[in-house]
Amino acid sequence: MRIDKYLWCVRYYKTRNMVTEACKKNQITVNGQIAKPSKEVFPTDRITFRKDQITQIITVLDIPQNRVGAKLVDIYRKNETPPEAYAHLELLKLSKEHYRRSGTGRPTKKDRRDIDDYGDEIYDEDDEENETEQI
Repeated sequence: MRIDKYLWCVRYYKTRNMVTEACKKNQITVNGQIAKPSKEVFPTDRITFRKDQITQIITVLDIPQNRVGAKLVDIYRKNETPPEAYAHLELLKLSKEHYRRSGTGRPTKKDRRDIDDYGDEIYDEDDEENETEQI
């Protein structure tokens, strides 16, 4: 099976086009060699690629016929990515939160929407109170 189709079938990428682009950028290697999208993959091959700031390392166990469900992915691959890589990603997320704590500086788009929604709720409650006073 082609490398682009395999990585799509085991749900590492949403589309085959995304895998093809990663191959063209030399981000995917099979057994230590840079892979083109048409590179054939066989059981026991070791695939290394970088996705979401983590260098993923997987070993091919079997070749699926079609795209498989998320629960069945472990039948076809063995994830050998070190746990430190995932811990590093968590630290990265925490550092981003530390960089801009909520409530400091200019509001983000999400903050602004939350503020607008809160203002609308208060406005609606005031209207209900005025209607009961008039009756």
